[in-house]
Amino acid sequence: MSPTTLASVAIFALTYAGVALGRIPGLRLDRAGIALTGAALMMAVGAITPQEAYRAIDLDTMALLLGMMIIVAHLKLSGFFRIVTGSALARAHSPLLLLATVTVTTGALSAFLVNDAVCLVMTPLVIEVTRSLRRDPIPYLLAVAMASNVGSVATITGNPQNIIIGAVARIPYTAFAAALSPVAVVGLLLVFIVLASLWWREFRHFAQLATKPPLPRSHKPLVLKTVLITLGVIVAFFAGVPVAEAAILGGALLLVTRAIKARKVYREIDGSLLLMFAGLFVVVAAAEKVMLTPEMIGAVQAFHLDNVYILTVVTATLSNLISNVPAVLALKPFVQGLPDQRIWLVIAMSATLAGNLTLVGSVANLIVAERARAANIDISFWAYCRAGLPLTVITLAIGAWWLANKV
Repeated sequence: MSPTTLASVAIFALTYAGVALGRIPGLRLDRAGIALTGAALMMAVGAITPQEAYRAIDLDTMALLLGMMIIVAHLKLSGFFRIVTGSALARAHSPLLLLATVTVTTGALSAFLVNDAVCLVMTPLVIEVTRSLRRDPIPYLLAVAMASNVGSVATITGNPQNIIIGAVARIPYTAFAAALSPVAVVGLLLVFIVLASLWWREFRHFAQLATKPPLPRSHKPLVLKTVLITLGVIVAFFAGVPVAEAAILGGALLLVTRAIKARKVYREIDGSLLLMFAGLFVVVAAAEKVMLTPEMIGAVQAFHLDNVYILTVVTATLSNLISNVPAVLALKPFVQGLPDQRIWLVIAMSATLAGNLTLVGSVANLIVAERARAANIDISFWAYCRAGLPLTVITLAIGAWWLANKV
């Protein structure tokens, strides 16, 4: 191999290892910094030119993610989430009903809004409610994490990896939702069953709960405006309007307001995620240009990635090794030429559901765990895995069967 190829292989491997670990030992680089450094080094060694690097960044993905972040920020700051969740929790008059309410509410919100943001809002509310009722918070917090992952599989806008797949594969929003919504519905039912079974002592005795949800602090005119624009964006998605265009337009319209300062919205935007996406797009494009030889393509094709079940296992394994977004980008060069669009649905399903395997399997899980730890609630790795392992295996098997036989 040439020096450029050798350098590119080393940069690619180190970048993905750093993204998987979340840091570089001895340095303060985060995932965004690691991805951007990898992109810069790829240009420095000549693996990709600056012009090619700029073209490698998928602007549709970036615009869609940015627009959804702005929409979610307004829903949060206006008080919409507290109104919806507070109203739902007020009707949960038994432990089992409370678990079902948390699961369904989190899953439904995550289906249309980025699931990480839903976890940021739901976790403190669930902690507050379970403490006021003197219930064990662990199964309800696990329901937030697991239902957010499962619910987000339903649509392109449910999570970052789906957003990438929607932009790259050009799958219509309606077709994506029609294919994967049934998997999400069954998955949410399984979340409820698994948690209720494993924490049966919490749920075995019927108890009448007098739920006192937190008082919703809201700005009603802003809530109304935000809800109307959000519904308009979702309708546009299903009507066939390009999702990036609909999302960024909706976000821009929400910024035109006198009710909330723009800097408060900007603080809710996850800039590091956008930077990580940009860096990884360049790193993958450079690796594809330099390393993707006919021999490598042939070697990967030997794994038969066109087989739904094999691709499910490969994607789920890769997602737990290097995280779901990098896994999707790493698989892109090897499946992009396959004629069956169902392949992308398999990757979306398995990369998302694989996030439930361990506590560190997805960002949503880590958000719930960190928020719980800040409230002196410890979600142990084992407590998560005893529910996450069977749930992941069952939902992946169901999802693979569904896509292999029904789509």
